[in-house]
Amino acid sequence: IVFHVRGRTFAYTLIPQQTPNQSIDLTSMALQWVILTYVVAAEAVIALLLTLPSPKALKSTLVSLISLVLQPSLFIIPFAAFQILDIYWKNEHRLMCSGETCTAAERDRYEKSIFKAQRNVILCFSACLLYWCIYRVCKYHKEIQSMEEVEKRYKEE
Repeated sequence: IVFHVRGRTFAYTLIPQQTPNQSIDLTSMALQWVILTYVVAAEAVIALLLTLPSPKALKSTLVSLISLVLQPSLFIIPFAAFQILDIYWKNEHRLMCSGETCTAAERDRYEKSIFKAQRNVILCFSACLLYWCIYRVCKYHKEIQSMEEVEKRYKEE
């Protein structure tokens, strides 16, 4: 931002100074992957809690609580899908580093970016898979509860 006050010019930058190899949205992209990593970790803990043996009252309370949280947390599916599309687009438009024109540092940076992209794709797919697993476990538990209630009614009759 450039200001002109009383004949003097003041220049302020809102974006931190970057080296030529950095991109402007580096921190925002890193934040997206950190958020996705925490979501996958939370989903893994929830899936573990759902599948561990526990008393029936605790299990039904836990399942009902998680079922309430499942619908608002559905945002993770389109978020992960968008991230996969972003990785695909960047892969299609990535500069290739092959031949004798690349230095060793450029080749290392290229390979590192490929490995990061592969890791991020695995992270996106695991977020979707864990969400689906949690959803199915909760649904199966509710179906079992309803079948047990039907069985109790038949026994009472």
